[in-house]
Amino acid sequence: MVWPARRSGGRRLARLGAPVVALVLGAAALAGCAGQEQSGDPAQQVATWVTQGGGGSSVGNLEVEARNIDLALSRHDRPAAIREVCALLSNDAQTGIGNLPTPDQELTTDLDNAYLAGTAAGDDCYKGADGDAALLARSASERTRMVALLGVAVQRMTTVSGRTPTTDTTVPPTGGGDPFAGGT
Repeated sequence: MVWPARRSGGRRLARLGAPVVALVLGAAALAGCAGQEQSGDPAQQVATWVTQGGGGSSVGNLEVEARNIDLALSRHDRPAAIREVCALLSNDAQTGIGNLPTPDQELTTDLDNAYLAGTAAGDDCYKGADGDAALLARSASERTRMVALLGVAVQRMTTVSGRTPTTDTTVPPTGGGDPFAGGT
């Protein structure tokens, strides 16, 4: 009888079928996630990533937050107010990490290094807000490093795309404005 053999094989296939179907559907979904940043030449890919990922405004936000921490510390704000600006820096740096990778490996590395420095700066600032001079000094050093690394990343965006992204924090993060406005 051919029929029982088919049923037996069908059961094995059915047992394997669900995971295989899930794997195929998952792969198809991931393939569907391949955005426009993966098409075109490297300049087009990076420009699209900057537009869709808000790369320039993300850099600008972190730079502003670093200055806000300096301002809060120079005014001797209450520890709670200092913690608030420190937490913003750390959270936004973590958000930046979540927007990686970029279509360009060197840019991804540059931004990752900057975002990690920003996260560390925000965390050390937060922990030192009650006046721990050593933590606040380390945070200041990490903020300086972060700003320099962000500059390297913006230069890489410019080199690859041929245009300088604006770091204006009012540029909408998801393509509602020209992320290269004012750039060359």
